[in-house]
Amino acid sequence: MPKEFKYRGFSLEQLQGMSFESFLGLLPSRQRRSLNRGMLNSDDKKKFIADTRLAKDGKIKNPIKTHARDMVILPYMVALTIQVHSGKEFVPLEIKPEMVGHYIGEYVITNKKVVHGTPGIGASRSSLYVPLK
Repeated sequence: MPKEFKYRGFSLEQLQGMSFESFLGLLPSRQRRSLNRGMLNSDDKKKFIADTRLAKDGKIKNPIKTHARDMVILPYMVALTIQVHSGKEFVPLEIKPEMVGHYIGEYVITNKKVVHGTPGIGASRSSLYVPLK
């Protein structure tokens, strides 16, 4: 039997039924400060919140794309798939209940492992040596 999700003692249904102010009281201070100060001044965050609400109602068919990596995941966003910019491309992110209260950017990596290829044109003679395995 899977473990039921709870955030600070509240189930997902209870969190979704809460008012925004009472949910803010449950968040850590950094996220609370970010939501209090950042949402009101940023147009892209306002647009993102409006788009997520429309997508949750089923009125938007296109994927939601955002650059707002510092947006806190709220309970009503659960089960949505959004595309977050990683600095180079948009990466799809499916929001799960365990992500509530975290930042969107925590789940989309901005760098990737370097894979070195063979030396290119203009390389020195010594760097052309690639050992056989």
